[in-house]
Amino acid sequence: MSALDDVIRRNEEKMKKVADFGELLDSMASVDDKRKLLWKEIYQNAVTDRENAYILYIGLYQTMSGSPADHAAHGSTLMKYMERMSKANDQIIKLAEMIRSTEEESQAIDSEDIFSKISKE
Repeated sequence: MSALDDVIRRNEEKMKKVADFGELLDSMASVDDKRKLLWKEIYQNAVTDRENAYILYIGLYQTMSGSPADHAAHGSTLMKYMERMSKANDQIIKLAEMIRSTEEESQAIDSEDIFSKISKE
């Protein structure tokens, strides 16, 4: 498999992840469409950032011979790519926390609402 084929395959996987995430958001009836759109964009950007950093990391890593001179010359750049991947992961985790928090808020039991429903029966 060529490097281009690998990039194309990884891009297709990324698009599937974004589509799956969109379906997950669509299943959340309690969230408004603007928020869903924003969350999907945040997710897509984070996944894209992570993928791009990975491609750059692998490309540079494969050109290195493993010599101490290569590590000295390219180590900081490789570290920056790893930091970008980590930041993208952190963004996805933060997004998941926001979604969970929103879901918990929407599922919170309103005791006054329950009381009024019981009183009417």
